[in-house]
Amino acid sequence: MKKHKQWIFALMTLVLAAAPFAGGFFEDHDVYASPQQSELSPVSEVEALPAFGTTPLKVGSSGQDVYELQGRLKYLGYYNGKIDSQFGAKTKNAVTWFQWKFGMKSDGVVGAKTKLKLYNATKAWKPTEPSTTTAKKNTGNQTAAKTGNTGDTGKNNTTAELSSGNTMGLSENDLKIMANAVYGEARGEPFEGQVAVAAVILNRVKSPSFPNTPSGVIFQPGAFTAVADGQIYLEPNEQARKAVQQALNGWDPSGGCLYYFNPKTATSKWIWTRPQVMTIGEHIFCM
Repeated sequence: MKKHKQWIFALMTLVLAAAPFAGGFFEDHDVYASPQQSELSPVSEVEALPAFGTTPLKVGSSGQDVYELQGRLKYLGYYNGKIDSQFGAKTKNAVTWFQWKFGMKSDGVVGAKTKLKLYNATKAWKPTEPSTTTAKKNTGNQTAAKTGNTGDTGKNNTTAELSSGNTMGLSENDLKIMANAVYGEARGEPFEGQVAVAAVILNRVKSPSFPNTPSGVIFQPGAFTAVADGQIYLEPNEQARKAVQQALNGWDPSGGCLYYFNPKTATSKWIWTRPQVMTIGEHIFCM
């Protein structure tokens, strides 16, 4: 009987001694496996708060968050329009370009992931342009944009010379992406053929059947091979920039065409149905 009591006492002592460790084990287990934990907001959304609010930004949005979005995109050279706190087509094109460049889904919607990526890429950015309430009174930044001196430390040097023949009022972002497209699509073509590619882009901008900006035309789904294979982001050479300049000056070797294709690599049967106008280098230009 005495031995039985001793065993009971020893067992109770062991249970009491192990209780704190058991509590710690179950507490830690809940931290990692609790269903409620998986429903919390992602860390990226929390980290994005210092840069923007929590509401996704898209076409039609306006206000301080859009002002900051445009400023940060302009700091990187993706946006060269007026910082007016209005999320329009130019802002969407800039967002899409940024998302594509950084390996994200290019939908033009600025959610938590895009905000965080943009914030991390522009930590040195500071507001340098007037807010919405004073933007219309201060034209200094518009003058700087026209001369290529925007304070972005050399980010617009590659397109400054294109502005002189820009009678369509295109943004520097549009001019730069046009040079990228010419280089990505036709860098092995004769100079006349490169000008013709730039002219086709401008012809589409003027046509009611296509987007009304070069960026919109170039990034229209399935429109350009260079966008599909990523060559659109290769740095254009001087010849590609000059080709864009010649097209802006009014030279159109294509004769007003809206399409072109390489007959050696074309896989679309539809493109062969278009009225062909001329052949320049390896490209057939058609209406």
